[in-house]
Amino acid sequence: MAWFSKNKKLTAASDKVPQLPAKGEVGLWKKCDACDEVAYTQDFERNWNVCPSCGAHEALPVRRRLEMICDRGSFEELDTDLTPQDPLGFADQKRYRDRLKSTHKNTGLKDAFLSGVGLVGDVPVSIGCFAFEFMGGSMGSVVGEKVTRVFDRAYERRIPAMVFSSTGGARMQEGIFSLMQMAKTSAALHRFRSVRKPYVSVMLHPTTGGVAASFAWLGDVVIAEPKALIGFAGPRVIEQTIREKLPPGFQRSEFLLEHGMVDAIVPRGELRAKLSQIFSLLG
Repeated sequence: MAWFSKNKKLTAASDKVPQLPAKGEVGLWKKCDACDEVAYTQDFERNWNVCPSCGAHEALPVRRRLEMICDRGSFEELDTDLTPQDPLGFADQKRYRDRLKSTHKNTGLKDAFLSGVGLVGDVPVSIGCFAFEFMGGSMGSVVGEKVTRVFDRAYERRIPAMVFSSTGGARMQEGIFSLMQMAKTSAALHRFRSVRKPYVSVMLHPTTGGVAASFAWLGDVVIAEPKALIGFAGPRVIEQTIREKLPPGFQRSEFLLEHGMVDAIVPRGELRAKLSQIFSLLG
């Protein structure tokens, strides 16, 4: 009787082919969603989630973005005591309060917006940044309050204000309370204008809905990242409404720059230097 029960096929180490990641998968390697080129994940992250081969900009977590923009160690997060509630008792496939809890557990964030103060090229700035990873960066009552405080803090301290927008718009789970934030934030921005300090709006991919229709497009300087989708309604909604095919690249930042809707398109790696220049000239 044989001392073994099954034959095992031995494979030489040289026969083993390394497995490349699928699109969007993060491990030792990172495959670009745009060009399918593969790079070391460390190189990709060191380049602020920009593909070293084709320059495609992928999503960047909110804290990494603040780390990229602010002088080292200068950012101080504020308004951390604000947490969203469920004023309407909203439920769809899941209760809103349960969705908030699970999203907080998965992301470590309390809501879709971080606010505080920091230095950009040694200039103190009141800063806010949307977190698209939290419910698509949607704007509820707490997000609107934090945006308002960005402008109020800049007004009180007589310093520039800056907001990074990456959002799907108003948060449907809060209904009218969400839509009210469009007027509330715009009013706070109007008050801030009296101190004659610059407000820089940086629109990322995507910036749509009520945020685009309010403070995001009201900057003294409006900057966009390359190929960002920016607009109120999405292209498919517009095509279905007007029953016409939209021009190529419609609502992308390059199209908007060509038509005078944004002031500049700045690649992510150059953004900090550009903002530092703007604040040194205007701040």
